[in-house]
Amino acid sequence: MASALEQFVNNVRQLSAQGQMTQLCELINKSGELLAKNLSHLDTVLGALDIQEHSLGVLAVLFVKFSMPNIPDFETLFSQVQLFISTCNGEHIRYATDTFAGLCHQLTNALVERKQPLRGVVVLKQAIDKMQMNTNQLTSVHADLCQLCLLAKCFKPALPFLEVDMMDICKENGAYDAKHFLCYYYYGGMIYTGLKNFERALYFYEQAITTPAMAVSHIMLEAYKKYILVSLILHGKVQQLPKYTSQIVGRFIKPLSNAYHELAQVYTTNNPAELRSLKSRYPTLRMYYTSLLSVVLDRFGLEGLNDHITIVFTLDFLHSLLFSSLQIEDGEIYASINQKDGMVCFHDNPEKYNNPAMLHKIDQEMLKCIQLDEKLKSMDQEITVNPQFVQKVRGGFAFPSIKTKNYT
Repeated sequence: MASALEQFVNNVRQLSAQGQMTQLCELINKSGELLAKNLSHLDTVLGALDIQEHSLGVLAVLFVKFSMPNIPDFETLFSQVQLFISTCNGEHIRYATDTFAGLCHQLTNALVERKQPLRGVVVLKQAIDKMQMNTNQLTSVHADLCQLCLLAKCFKPALPFLEVDMMDICKENGAYDAKHFLCYYYYGGMIYTGLKNFERALYFYEQAITTPAMAVSHIMLEAYKKYILVSLILHGKVQQLPKYTSQIVGRFIKPLSNAYHELAQVYTTNNPAELRSLKSRYPTLRMYYTSLLSVVLDRFGLEGLNDHITIVFTLDFLHSLLFSSLQIEDGEIYASINQKDGMVCFHDNPEKYNNPAMLHKIDQEMLKCIQLDEKLKSMDQEITVNPQFVQKVRGGFAFPSIKTKNYT
């Protein structure tokens, strides 16, 4: 091992033992070029460092190895990264969350290129747990996890990270990119759409669309298109966006989504001829109508009907039938649907609200409300003492100083 690398290893060991993590991060940031020039010796450096005690040093080496233009032995590198993420010291890693997140991004891109997304799902789940200060903190790795789950068509591993309300963002030493924020909500909406949880999907698309922005984002554009489609499935019309939505949505994104707005208009007419005309003018919309129709037919065993017969099913009927079935599955209503004629028969609520499970559920819901109230009070306090907020409220007006007089 070259003398410069030996010095690097010795410094990592010394600073780690002394707990001087800030100085160690500075050393790592300055050592990237050194490590890149000695690629053939990096495995030796890894062997000289302990993952648990020298997590930041190992992180720096693996980050450089993944940055190589051509990775000679991906399987070995993947095993090294997998072992590192599962056994590294989380307290040390939080001093270099930008580099740690960068390593996860590199791993995600490599698995996507090799069409092996499923291999990274468990690894990224562990990475998020290492980075987070609490379960309500959003990291850039969340978007990577959702992307891999989508590509692998394995949605459930991402649900625990989608079902919590994000109240904080991991700044990652100033390296957090808004792209990861948008991708998290866009990919999350797609996952919920795949699971037919349309209400939650609509919420995620809305978060992506209403993110404050000064320029057009392709992610926001795609989220807006899917927002229209899910709105039609869930409500039969396009839901109005909140008033705080950025002006770029109306100025730029809406004109780029004319086909979807026309679809929304045709949807309300219940006219099959207009729908066929729209499909011929916008071939990209064929996928939407086919999937909506197939969901309904699949659900009620009507696949055997020919095209001539299925045309009598109006879009309004399809929407009502689909939405009713989803409400039954979610326990929002108690009913059954006749497979032959599609008639809905409603039943009484079987829940008597007198069992321990229901009491526990009520207790958990009350606890969530209490925690939300505490969080809102905390956020209000933080905003109140924020210098930028105070300056804005004062409008640049400086209060005059008050002088006291001596009356003796």
